[in-house]
Amino acid sequence: MRKSKSLSALIFFAIGLFLLGLSNFVDELRAYQGAQVGIYVIAISSIILLTGFSGQISLGHGALMAIGGYSAVLSYNHWHFPMLLAFTFGAAVAALAGFILGMAAARLSGPYLAGTTLALAVGLPSLANQFHILGGEQGLSFDIGEAPKWIADKTGGDFTQYKWFFWISVTCTLFTMWFIKNLLQSRFGRTWRAVRGNPSAAALSGINIGRSKVLAFTVSSALAGLAGALLAMILGLVAPMAFTLTLSFTLVTGAVLAGVSNLGGSIIGALVLVVIPEITDAVATHLGGSEKISANLPGLITSVLLILTVIFAPNGPQLHKRNKSGKAKTQ
Repeated sequence: MRKSKSLSALIFFAIGLFLLGLSNFVDELRAYQGAQVGIYVIAISSIILLTGFSGQISLGHGALMAIGGYSAVLSYNHWHFPMLLAFTFGAAVAALAGFILGMAAARLSGPYLAGTTLALAVGLPSLANQFHILGGEQGLSFDIGEAPKWIADKTGGDFTQYKWFFWISVTCTLFTMWFIKNLLQSRFGRTWRAVRGNPSAAALSGINIGRSKVLAFTVSSALAGLAGALLAMILGLVAPMAFTLTLSFTLVTGAVLAGVSNLGGSIIGALVLVVIPEITDAVATHLGGSEKISANLPGLITSVLLILTVIFAPNGPQLHKRNKSGKAKTQ
């Protein structure tokens, strides 16, 4: 087990070095999009952990991202936390919110739980407008500044802020994926699978169902809060318009595209969500730059992809291996 964890950590470290080195050979736009992909991977992974492995449905992860984003920005701007500590604080506050929500979630299931989290996603942006400290509709600016001088010196003089965003996002994403992978292989992951598969049997075997659900919701919320803090970083602000209900639905779509129990598929889901605006811009430009197309086409593409995925690949991307009889076996 220890050798497996060490090998896993080494692989993630090697991937990180490759991606960070790759950032020196891409332009500003691709670096920004790479940071977006990393953030979506974290957010989608948080839903996969909650839904795919714990069996709980959330339509309000955009609101949990908002909690993490606002908390990180407030701690950075007003309390002058260091950047890393501000991100950690944002994740911790979102985890606390998830714990409170999870206490209610432990007593709910199916559409009732989905409705509760949906209400959170609808109400939180309006609530944020009521408090002056949160900046109202304009939100709060968030400028982490340029990269440390020693990083810029070692990577060349053209190490821009977008590349700095990319470095931060990639590092957080790889650490998050490594953390989730090991967590799911631990007794907590096995407990969540048991609760999802057969709650009655799990309870009879001595598992505390309520405690298991609360823990899953808390961990998932912490990851969503981290994603929200990173999103605020690349946007340069945190505001209600950045964490709308659409964001929550988009993340759920990404999780379905990935396969709700496929952690590795979160990368595919994130890539699709980042590519959709590119397709929209290309189509809008081809049709004369129509604003209506730019505003409505992303939602249409996302909806069509969601429907097609549910019909043709409800379990997301699958790996196939041959068994001894020569037939394909889905993992």
